[in-house]
Amino acid sequence: MNASRGKLVVISGPSGAGKTSVCRALKQHPDVEFSVSATTRAMRAGERDGIDYHFLSREDFQRRLGENQFLEWATYNGNLYGTPRWPMDQALARGKTFLVEIEVNGTRQLRERGIEGLYVFIAPPSIDELRRRLLNRGSNDIAEIEQRVRIAEDELAAARETVSGRPLYDVTLENRDLDETIARVRSLLWP
Repeated sequence: MNASRGKLVVISGPSGAGKTSVCRALKQHPDVEFSVSATTRAMRAGERDGIDYHFLSREDFQRRLGENQFLEWATYNGNLYGTPRWPMDQALARGKTFLVEIEVNGTRQLRERGIEGLYVFIAPPSIDELRRRLLNRGSNDIAEIEQRVRIAEDELAAARETVSGRPLYDVTLENRDLDETIARVRSLLWP
């Protein structure tokens, strides 16, 4: 990493693949600043506004979108998600690694805009394993889990796409073992 300019690191993957757990581990590094996304989805038990997400009404989110306050945004499972723009600019100017956890559509937007960074896709070992992980979470009903599985199948296919002649993701890691996956991502950031 250049001492005067930081690096953007984008981590994506299907719900249940382990991307949030990987990001949680990376946030412990002193050179990492983590993007707190905005969303219109309802707050889950144990989540805190401004820490886990910026929980916004649909109207407030759309107003901010119109003011170009988001680096990227996407609709996922009926809710809006977006990455506020200014924290990334500030972190990179301070030489920090700015970590963004976003969905595939957000990654496409960043790639289409030519935003440089390291783009990593975390994949589950299989759709059956993904379904098992989602069931074990206990936070979604069966219909929501099946919707997330359908979305995951689309995301896994999209991970192989190219945008403007470049792969959508620089690296795809299959998460069979969380600790091993975290170690592999760390080795990409700090060889």
